Amino acid sequence: MLDAGHDVLLLGERSGQAYADALRVPFVALAGDMAAELRSAPGTLQRGDEFRHVARALAAIATRHTAEWMRETLAQAKNADVIVCAGLGIYVGLSCAECLNIPAIAAGLQPMMPTRAFASPFLSPRRLPGFVNRASHRLVLAMMWRAFRDAINEARRDVAHQPPRRHEWHGYPILFAISPTLVPRPPDWPAHAYVTGYWWAPSTAPFVPDPALERFLAAGETPLYVGFGSMAGFDRDRLLAAVLSALDGRRALLHAGWSGFGEGRLPGHVQRIGHVPHDWLFARVGIVVHHGGSGTTHAAARAGVPSVVVPFAADQFFWAERLHRIGIAPQALAYRDVTPSRLRERLAQAGDGVMRERALEVGRTMSAEHGVANAVARIDALLSDRSPRERA
Repeated sequence: MLDAGHDVLLLGERSGQAYADALRVPFVALAGDMAAELRSAPGTLQRGDEFRHVARALAAIATRHTAEWMRETLAQAKNADVIVCAGLGIYVGLSCAECLNIPAIAAGLQPMMPTRAFASPFLSPRRLPGFVNRASHRLVLAMMWRAFRDAINEARRDVAHQPPRRHEWHGYPILFAISPTLVPRPPDWPAHAYVTGYWWAPSTAPFVPDPALERFLAAGETPLYVGFGSMAGFDRDRLLAAVLSALDGRRALLHAGWSGFGEGRLPGHVQRIGHVPHDWLFARVGIVVHHGGSGTTHAAARAGVPSVVVPFAADQFFWAERLHRIGIAPQALAYRDVTPSRLRERLAQAGDGVMRERALEVGRTMSAEHGVANAVARIDALLSDRSPRERA
């Protein structure tokens, strides 16, 4: 947006500050620290694919901070032309746009729009009749609205001086930052739902790896990557033991993530790493073992390498199924089901020549997608059209 000539201000949780600084995007930190708050409630991330436990943790975070988020957003957006909102802040953003009488555009990393093509990404993937798929999306969206409704309406009353919302918002434009290679746009989506392609950050200064990482990469055969991102509260020792056994002496990089995975003494063929940009790192590994978050899923697929997905909760099972469906990952191995033998079997399948060739093909296709440019063009078009927005 900045390169397209727009003034932009990014509001987000404090962990986004470094990311915004690297991209030279003005940033305002909102109240709260999601990583710390999720770590403080670890039980919510140990329950496999039971969406309600993850939803409860996220709803609690939003409930604590809704009023502060709304107050800050109203102050920062009072002279804005549009509010683009996503994630836990989406209802805050929609309320603020309504209060300020400016357009709102939603953005999403999961295809959360009713369709007959597939079930809600927050439910376990199953082959269901089309009408059941469509109903599952409505169910999950209703659950989310009920979880956040009281806090939103209290903030609307106390901060924005607005009447309460009795129903969800409908009809606003939605930009899905999703690769059409992984999720083709369903034909029954409404016209205001767009699949732009994933939003890859522009290249800034070349990444300079830690010397120890450079030495490890140069010291032998291409390693595997193992990392579980923002997952926390799981049995790290059990999972680490399974990973080390399944490697059978192969070289691997273990990403610490939010959980501190891989702490302690490791064998010489394994190295623990902190944050390294996925686009740089995944081009230098042979297989990516990950939890199935939307960002990691897209990065691994775009890098042209097979995945082994170990989903923990929420939409991770959906992304695992998507990678398996297009032939660049074995069937998912849920965290609760991980054993050395099962993980070893998945690694062998991911290393198969046919799957490697298919991964390269998918990587080439995704590398030709231009999600950010498509999103900017769509926002410009929406602002030019100034289509009427749904009102309460």
